[in-house]
Amino acid sequence: MILLLKIIIESFRQAFQQLISNKLRSFLTLLGITIGIFCVIAVLSSVDSLQDNILQSFEKLGNDVIYIDKQPWNEDPGNNYWKYLTRPNLSYQDLKAIEARSKMAEAASLMVFIPGKLLKHQNNFIQGAYVAGITEDYNKVVNLDFEHGSYFSPSDFQTGRNAVLLGAKLAEELFPDGNSIAKEVKLFGQYFTVVGVLKKEGKSIIDVMPYDEAVLITWNTAKKIININSNSNWGTLLSVKAKRGSDINEMKYELASILRPVRGLRPKDKDNFSINEVSLLTGVVKGVFGGMNAAGFFIGMFSMLVGAFGVANIMFVSVRERTSIIGIKMALGAKRYFILLEYLIEAIALCIVGGVVGLILVTLVLFVVSKAVEFEISMSVFNIFLGLLFSIIIGIIAGIIPAIHASRMDPVEAIRK
Repeated sequence: MILLLKIIIESFRQAFQQLISNKLRSFLTLLGITIGIFCVIAVLSSVDSLQDNILQSFEKLGNDVIYIDKQPWNEDPGNNYWKYLTRPNLSYQDLKAIEARSKMAEAASLMVFIPGKLLKHQNNFIQGAYVAGITEDYNKVVNLDFEHGSYFSPSDFQTGRNAVLLGAKLAEELFPDGNSIAKEVKLFGQYFTVVGVLKKEGKSIIDVMPYDEAVLITWNTAKKIININSNSNWGTLLSVKAKRGSDINEMKYELASILRPVRGLRPKDKDNFSINEVSLLTGVVKGVFGGMNAAGFFIGMFSMLVGAFGVANIMFVSVRERTSIIGIKMALGAKRYFILLEYLIEAIALCIVGGVVGLILVTLVLFVVSKAVEFEISMSVFNIFLGLLFSIIIGIIAGIIPAIHASRMDPVEAIRK
């Protein structure tokens, strides 16, 4: 064990001497390894960060919530567009049926999406604000955090009073002084009282539900402003939160069995609604990003293989320059596998140096890029270890043939050279 440790230390020392004594040759040789590690780890870290950001956005929807919509979420919106367009919107009757008959639902809520409108307070205005009408139990299905104020009161829902909840970004733009509660904003040509401001969600590459820019009103208020029963103008989404311990798959069947008779479907008729959950979206995302990771990995591996040829070349040169020293070591009793290990570890050490430089470059580049984009890009500990592992593997590939060549030399012939 002590002898092996000495071999490792000596190999690293010789690798360091190679780098110092032949700076230009070492730089050009390790450049391929550095570029390869940079490409692989930069792509993997970027894709992982992007995927994590998107998955975190999906998590806001809740893993225990079923979403009933016209169209399945795991299908391209362009496919069968007209088929899904003709489906009836989810209605208030659908919601009431689920609330009355479901044994597995803890809460259910219906949301109607209203195209962007002008939102105004005094001289401050926002064009194209995202407006949604919600039913009373929406805050039981989706956890809403408030910066100021609170959720709608029961009387707000019952009477359809002109009250609104504002997203943090909208509140900042309309009320720069921060004082928005009980103030009025103009929407649909009417005045609405601000009862709450949602807590800021922060940066996200995808806003599944853009609450920072949302205007929420009650369902009865929305009914007074628009014709909700019009199937072509407004989109609706029915959300159902499962009771703790309920099986999501069983709940899907239960919800379908409740909705089919309400919608007048006969036993042989196909569903005219789609039951979705977050796992459908996460599965699609993981599949896409898995392909991107594979592409980045293969691109980087080509660069690392080019670098491996350079390391193999420098190792052959090193063996040739130290041929007489190899012969003397063998004459003094050094085993052939000691010689093999010495040169193999030296090649690995050279590749590790190139890999570490590549990882440092990745860290610097990701730091700069994360300041310029809308989400944080970082390098995980797993990717760091992966970069070092790739360096070791390339070192073994590059050094094995020169190391075998050195270990098979004839001691007498080697000393003469």
